Amino acid sequence: MNRKYNRQALMIPFVVMCIAALILVGLLFIVHRVMALLAGGIIIAIIGISVFVLKNGIQRNERYFEQLSTRVHKGRSFAVTELPIGVVLLDDSGHVEWHNQFINEKIDRPILSDPINEVFPNLLNQLKVNGIDEVQTQYKDNKFKVRYGEETNVLYFLDITDKVETDELFEESKPVIGTIFLDNYDEITQNMSDANRTEMNSMMTTAINTWAEENNVFVKRYSSDQFIIFLNNRILSQIEQTKFNLLDIIREKSREKKTHITLSIGIGEGADNLIALGELAQSSLDLALGRGGDQVAIKNSAGGVRFFGGKTDPMEKRTRVRARVISHALKDILAEGDNVIIMGHKRPDMDAIGAAIGVARFAKMNQLKAYIVLNDHDIDETLSRVMNEIAEKPELNETFITSDEAWTLMTNRTTLVIVDTHKPDMVIDENILNKASRKVVIDHHRRGEEFISSPLLVYMEPYASSTAELVTELLEYQPEEHKLTRLESTVMLAGIIVDTRNFTLRTGSRTFDAASYLRSHGADTILCQHFLKDDINTYLKRSELIKTVELGHDGVAIAYGRDDDIYHPVVVAQAADELLSIDGVEASFVVARRDEDLVGISARSLGEINVQLVMEALGGGGHLSNAAVQLRDVSVGTAIDQLEEVIAEQFSRSEV
Repeated sequence: MNRKYNRQALMIPFVVMCIAALILVGLLFIVHRVMALLAGGIIIAIIGISVFVLKNGIQRNERYFEQLSTRVHKGRSFAVTELPIGVVLLDDSGHVEWHNQFINEKIDRPILSDPINEVFPNLLNQLKVNGIDEVQTQYKDNKFKVRYGEETNVLYFLDITDKVETDELFEESKPVIGTIFLDNYDEITQNMSDANRTEMNSMMTTAINTWAEENNVFVKRYSSDQFIIFLNNRILSQIEQTKFNLLDIIREKSREKKTHITLSIGIGEGADNLIALGELAQSSLDLALGRGGDQVAIKNSAGGVRFFGGKTDPMEKRTRVRARVISHALKDILAEGDNVIIMGHKRPDMDAIGAAIGVARFAKMNQLKAYIVLNDHDIDETLSRVMNEIAEKPELNETFITSDEAWTLMTNRTTLVIVDTHKPDMVIDENILNKASRKVVIDHHRRGEEFISSPLLVYMEPYASSTAELVTELLEYQPEEHKLTRLESTVMLAGIIVDTRNFTLRTGSRTFDAASYLRSHGADTILCQHFLKDDINTYLKRSELIKTVELGHDGVAIAYGRDDDIYHPVVVAQAADELLSIDGVEASFVVARRDEDLVGISARSLGEINVQLVMEALGGGGHLSNAAVQLRDVSVGTAIDQLEEVIAEQFSRSEV
């Protein structure tokens, strides 16, 4: 408020009162002169005293306002320069015009006239372009929350370093629960002598306890082949840096004893509830075992999954007992429904069709009606030869129906059997999958994160060569009245031949047992070769891919097709298989366009290199020695660059 105005506001009423008093004295002088003189003297004295008091009051007020103004100015200066909040004034071009002492203390170099984006990269872009009021940024070890005053072009910095560190400490201290499972401990030790079993048990326990002690992990054994572990996020992060070397330690110690014991670990993290953590740990262990064991699966409560290990080809660990139990369980489930619909994956191969035919025969053995979903656009050159043979067998031919026909036939009691895949987005028709309430999954691939929801029965054996092999074993425990026909046996055998590359890959003793069973039911090897023959165009296309091969370090071969040409998936897969026959090739990758907006990569390995991990890193999956991925909206060259980057990363991890 203006000081002159203050004085006027006080003086005007005072002068008015003085004039009024003098007028009254003048009037009194007319009536009584003595009294008027006395009153006038008194009033003059009062006016003098009042003037003195008023003058001192005004002076005191002025001094107070001067002191107040000084204090306000000092407070304003202190707020701008001394409070623990940074203030940066920018010019129109985003350069620093002025900053307070707080910024000077936090930034260890002069920044006047420097672009603010040079000090805090991309800061203004986040605030202006994204249209947000507040962001977090960092300068070396200092972390800030930044607000932007657009009208004044001022940035306000609040130091949140302590808060962030506290939050990080809290996150690092969150509990983690895990389960360690010795994959095949019972099978390995059941025929050992007591002394050898005790020695093996002691060796494994000592190795696990030593590893736990080195990493500050609490471990407790609660059965012959299972341990429970307790740790926190910080310890888990440190262990992840070692790529869970416990897997390698157990593998090496097992080899020293000339055995093949491996372990799998399931870990749950991210939940505050210990029960939820335990369930996550068990679910992770199931996932690790479903992928073949000898690996670690870490599940977060938010839904993410991370994998470590899985470098070795899984040993055949399934038993005839399990096959028999699954066979009878499948029979009971199918009998509870009214009909059976069987469906494989998109672009079905011989294994998917062979397994589907086997399941259809399984249903017929138990007096049930079964149908196989196969649309015309799903049939390639190889399958067309199979379907031509099937067309001559009316009983088998009428088993095949389209997606529309399957949709019409489905009821709430229909049992849908999915073969050769377990991923919802890979089935021939997702609408049929979503409509089904009774589902069964039979697959030989390693289990991935995506999985068909709520199946009544899951028969997944990553140790099997093919799904046709699994279905063949299930058929062995069913009635023989309606046994396999010659054509059905032949198609199933062709599925095994394709997936094992003529019995050279992923082939165990059980594979030959299944082939023997099919052969005894009339499987025709000559007809198999007819199904699997190539036409001249396919042969030339495959040769075109193979001639582009480039052999890199560690035996990795990469071949590719022209970016303006489309290659059939079978041709690409065959090219990858054939590359393995070249001397010095341990793993092969063939990159080719499968559609206008889709590039596919087929990967094969002799077992030393895990191509599944490479394909999973790109969003695909498969087996250690047989995997694939599809990349959308990329060129062949870009796909090769991404592939080489992932391969280099996988090799660098294996060297850690």
